[in-house]
Amino acid sequence: MEILTINNVWMMTATFLVFIMHLGFASLESGLTRSKNSINILFKNVMIISIGILTYALVGFNLMYPGDDFSGGVFGFSGFGIFIPENGLTSAYASGGYTYWTDFLFQAMFAATAATIVSGAVAERIKLNSFLLFALIYVGLVYPIIGMWKWGGGFLDAWGFYDFAGSSLVHSVGGWAALIAIILLKPRIGKYVNGDIKPIVGHNIPLATIGVFLLWLGWFGFNGGSVLSADPGAVSLVLVTTSIAAAAGAIGAYVVSYIKFKSFDITMVLNGILAGLVGITAGADLMSITDAMIIGFISGVIIVLSVVLLDKVRLDDPVGATAVHLACGIWGTMAVGIFGDKAGWSQLLTQLSGIAIIGIFCCLTAFIILIVIKKTMGLRVSKEEEIEGLDIHEHGMAAYPDFRLNQH
Repeated sequence: MEILTINNVWMMTATFLVFIMHLGFASLESGLTRSKNSINILFKNVMIISIGILTYALVGFNLMYPGDDFSGGVFGFSGFGIFIPENGLTSAYASGGYTYWTDFLFQAMFAATAATIVSGAVAERIKLNSFLLFALIYVGLVYPIIGMWKWGGGFLDAWGFYDFAGSSLVHSVGGWAALIAIILLKPRIGKYVNGDIKPIVGHNIPLATIGVFLLWLGWFGFNGGSVLSADPGAVSLVLVTTSIAAAAGAIGAYVVSYIKFKSFDITMVLNGILAGLVGITAGADLMSITDAMIIGFISGVIIVLSVVLLDKVRLDDPVGATAVHLACGIWGTMAVGIFGDKAGWSQLLTQLSGIAIIGIFCCLTAFIILIVIKKTMGLRVSKEEEIEGLDIHEHGMAAYPDFRLNQH
């Protein structure tokens, strides 16, 4: 019982840390966008965690984890709601790693993260109710189905596909949806003019920086909690590889952005940290210190090149969420087959197969959900609303009523 208590306390602590990530996302997204849309960004982030917890309780948890008799399958569902099993509070549950209630809450924090990724990518031009409906369906159904395929014991797990804490199962799930959404939404007014790329600067870089540090802190729970116990060796290794990759991501982004732009771009370095964190997440428990450095550094390079590529093809992502979570999520999942304890051609092919299947399913489902919403409710706000700001038009208030900073 003592070991169960120790394990459970760590898992609850990890849950708290993952919850803090939502404050990090809210701070980062609002800081990297214009002040006239701050309340809209914050409102979406508040609603995402609320929707995520409720939908995961009603449907998601039992969809993602259909039960012990689900092995190698494609679809399973063990019923609506959450009901504690007979062994749910004993060491017979989850090999003594945590209780049933802790299991649910930890996983619920992950679920909401996928929709939060989309929130930043579509910022400043999507209708609030349209986004919330998308989040409800995507978090309630799409995310847990993909999670079922690996973490619930489905066919990806049977194939040997490996994703320790969600480079693909969380981050690319959000990233694929973000990509489809920004294609359908089209760029913000004034972003691409006469073939030129016009920077639309965020209104509060200090707030964005705070957001990234909160996310780095939260990642200790995101990855460290994915050990699913308080095993001292495994947890401490994961925390070290996670931090090493984050630091290396910052350096990679710093070097490449300076070479390319001849300036010290703080937003690139901030996203480089997140890139390193996303990149290490699939294999944080498998990597050496050197592996983590290489994976993180390459992630930092990828983020700069991805942001540039998205701009070249006129895909407008105000916070770089697609580049961070999709591009680096794919890279991190591939890295499991290149570095660490599972490296090898067979594993790499398995990883690539999993990436392709997840990508196709996410793109199809996100497109269907968004196109139906577009044809019925509409996706994008009016030109007037976008120019004057979503805070005034959708919320009837301003985040900074005594100031007018970077309003247009």
